[in-house]
Amino acid sequence: MAEQKATNIVWHEGEVTAEERKANMGQTGATLWMTGLSGSGKSTVAVALEQVLLQRGKHAYRLDGDNIRHGLNKNLGFSPEDRDENIRRIGEVTKLFADAGVISICSFISPYKEAREMVRKLHDDGGQVFMEVHVNCPLDEAEKRDPKGLYKKARAGEIKGFTGIDAPFEAPESPEVELRTDQLSIEQSVEKLLDALASKGII
Repeated sequence: MAEQKATNIVWHEGEVTAEERKANMGQTGATLWMTGLSGSGKSTVAVALEQVLLQRGKHAYRLDGDNIRHGLNKNLGFSPEDRDENIRRIGEVTKLFADAGVISICSFISPYKEAREMVRKLHDDGGQVFMEVHVNCPLDEAEKRDPKGLYKKARAGEIKGFTGIDAPFEAPESPEVELRTDQLSIEQSVEKLLDALASKGII
């Protein structure tokens, strides 16, 4: 994890309260953290959920693992250390989004429990809502889907350290939401997430 390198810096408090932000946005911010194997349906469900929330007049923004690696995290690879730094940076971004009153929908493999717990703690410490969503799809089903052809490459030895093949995925032990995307439709998955957001008073 990153260590503090900058010195002679002091946190500058603002004057806008959480209540003022909530009144201004008409909602409370939150982070939905969708973790699961490649091909489990994280991005597909996230796209659908974002559309529904915006149709309902909610402020939501989708953060996708591949998209983030085209910009903010373009200097990171897939070593365990780089994966942790990838998640740390996104955790900090989503914490800011939640503080601003936006619902972040994050679709990241994020295979390591410790890194996900670090993001949860960031939100807990800041008083923001964090909800872990396990997009739970069996490996054989995800591999059958293989929308990007990555499992095929991993099985052929062309990709090293691929989650589920030669790198671990540490499944959440008690996520706020579990989506069995091998059994649920996209619409049913979205409904489960909407129910979870409603139960927290987010929407």
